[in-house]
Amino acid sequence: RSCNPPVGNLARGRTPVTLTTCGQNSTELYCFYPDQNLLHPASHGCGQPRCTKCNANQPDNSHLPADMTDDFFANPVSWWQSAQGVHREEIRLDFETEFYLTHVIAVFKSPRPAAMVLERSQDYGQTWRPYKYFSVNCTATFGLQDDLTEEGSMCTSRYSDALPCTRGEVIYRALTLANKIEDPYSPEAQDLLKLTNLRLLLLKRQECPCHSSGLVEKPQRFAHYAIYDLIIRGSCFCNGHAEECELANRTGDMENLIECILFPQQVHGKCVCRHNTAGDHCEKCAPLYNDQPWKPGDGKTGVPNECKKCRCHNHADSCHFDLSVWLASGKRSGGVCDNCKHNTEGHRCQRCKPGYYRDKVKSMSSTEVCKPCSCQPMGSANATFSRSWRCHPKTGFCYCKPGVAGPNCDRCLMGYWGFGENGCRPCDCARDCDQHTGNCFNGYDNEPFFNIPIGGRIPDLVQTPTNESEDEWKWNNHEQGFSALRHPEKCVCKEKVLGSVTDFCQMKYAYVIKARILSAHDKGTHAEVVVKVKKVLKSGKVKIARSNRSIYPESWTNRGCTCPILNPGTDYLIAGQEDSRTSKLLVNMNSLVKPWKPHLGKQVADILRTGCK
Repeated sequence: RSCNPPVGNLARGRTPVTLTTCGQNSTELYCFYPDQNLLHPASHGCGQPRCTKCNANQPDNSHLPADMTDDFFANPVSWWQSAQGVHREEIRLDFETEFYLTHVIAVFKSPRPAAMVLERSQDYGQTWRPYKYFSVNCTATFGLQDDLTEEGSMCTSRYSDALPCTRGEVIYRALTLANKIEDPYSPEAQDLLKLTNLRLLLLKRQECPCHSSGLVEKPQRFAHYAIYDLIIRGSCFCNGHAEECELANRTGDMENLIECILFPQQVHGKCVCRHNTAGDHCEKCAPLYNDQPWKPGDGKTGVPNECKKCRCHNHADSCHFDLSVWLASGKRSGGVCDNCKHNTEGHRCQRCKPGYYRDKVKSMSSTEVCKPCSCQPMGSANATFSRSWRCHPKTGFCYCKPGVAGPNCDRCLMGYWGFGENGCRPCDCARDCDQHTGNCFNGYDNEPFFNIPIGGRIPDLVQTPTNESEDEWKWNNHEQGFSALRHPEKCVCKEKVLGSVTDFCQMKYAYVIKARILSAHDKGTHAEVVVKVKKVLKSGKVKIARSNRSIYPESWTNRGCTCPILNPGTDYLIAGQEDSRTSKLLVNMNSLVKPWKPHLGKQVADILRTGCK
């Protein structure tokens, strides 16, 4: 729920600033009418005036500004008094931060002013705006209507009568029936209630009517303002996210302790924030809770509007709100993590930074989720898909130079030799050659070849051909390999192009699929290519499922090349014929084989749907 700090006396423990104080320069004699109700509760009338002296430097005779805001229960007869003869006086209370005001009560020792203005500032005294005008005649003094005759007027005569000559009250209430506010944290409420400074301008003195009874004392000795108590009721300003406050701008716990001992009832200005908010007034979200825009608590419905934690997977100490990210998510999440740790990066520290890869064994929140790449410097390529990547951020496989193989790019591909700064060179042989000398090997015409293309093991290889042993798919270090007849650099084929709709339809292809090449095998009498079917655009009599299966190139060379070229690890659009008797999918020089691109797939799908009848 939304929270509300308790209301207290904002003036308690704070000293007002005034223009003058009696007896500042020398001792002053002054006269006043005693408080009849306090001294003689049964008596009525003016009574006899009393005269005494005021000296600001003598504790027993001083009447300082701090006497207005002391404990009025403990010191009921302490007061502040201005210098004699002043007409315009100012009483200002400066707060160290923003507060909310509910009402003001001033108890005068002298007769109340004939004209007075209560003002507030919301910018630490740079500009001022009136709360209320007070006058015995609002129209004559301020040109305003009296709220006794016109409800809601900014001026009132209610508290400007000279009687009683002492202990007359001036009261101002921030919230009345005329300016009732439903949500105390709305912009309208803040404009009315929030303040950093409060000022009373005393503009015109008036004499006590008792003066007409023929006084012996000099009239100027009564010519002063005096106030017993200045009570300013309000609370710390917390936007609905706190219900208690502490000392603002304190330097340590000892200072806070001393302040509490001296002024146990003082209203402090720094909110003790809840709802994952922060700041002196809970005006922002806590560092790691900026996934949604900050909002004040809803004082009308009680909804707390808590700040939501960013998803940084424990790799960041703070985040910030980004409007563009918020809008792009459909206003569900706008947090961007700051200064991702543990070698992570991204809006949510969700990926490993360049030079590191994700350890699948670790949870995403682990401090060791990102492991450094382990690439052989001579065999790994500098210019990759992203120049800053040393290895694939998900698999850890390094990006190898031409002809280089292995997850760490530390050896030549089968069919290549001469590992060095420029990678490896193709063997000038029908099959493999010595990786150090380039000398051709003989006697392997019927053996399969196991070549790892750039990027390493393909993760989605889940099955092996049934006519090959498991050992043929294992390297010495027990990594699962996969074979290719030759790297495409060594193969040159004349391939069919996608021509017009008529040309495509005339070929009467039995099947059209999107497939990833997993491996290719030299069977001596024929070639066999294992693919993973990802999408079936057309099928004939041979049933095609989205799974691993073999296709059979009818054209292949004594250099170990399939034509068209089928490079392991690459997605292709393949359109070809079938042998329904053996349930084989065939690929030949009339087949359409192109690296897969979404627009190409859409073009062929449109042709199949509308062009070929």
